[in-house]
Amino acid sequence: MADKYLIVNQKILPDFYDKVIEARNMIQSGQCKNVSEAVKQVGISRSTYYKFKDYIYLPTENSVGKKAVISCMLMHRRGVLSDVLNLLSAYYANILTINQSIPINGQAAVTISLDINDVPITIDELTEKIHDLRGVTQAKLVAFD
Repeated sequence: MADKYLIVNQKILPDFYDKVIEARNMIQSGQCKNVSEAVKQVGISRSTYYKFKDYIYLPTENSVGKKAVISCMLMHRRGVLSDVLNLLSAYYANILTINQSIPINGQAAVTISLDINDVPITIDELTEKIHDLRGVTQAKLVAFD
């Protein structure tokens, strides 16, 4: 993970980074109903928000690099979710939560939160390994902490 991520003092970054985080927090907390409303309140464009929303995170104290949330689209076939869980177990990821939607058009959305403290590979590599499993049509890192 150290190959792709930096710890940077917030003072040297453009102020729109803070605004992207603020807008995302407003949407997640329900303070704003949608992206348009949130970006208008914080003073950035929708394109700025969408360009950076998946790349800017605030670490929480004492947990840097220990938790991740991965979103997947899985084919509605027997054993696909089991294969994902087995892969995570093989790389020593501790599953914290699993949320799965009902299958629509033969696919189900699955969100998995993980403790990745003991995972010997980067979170990007782990996400790619999930994506490469048979029956997984999409896998992406949603957040890490």
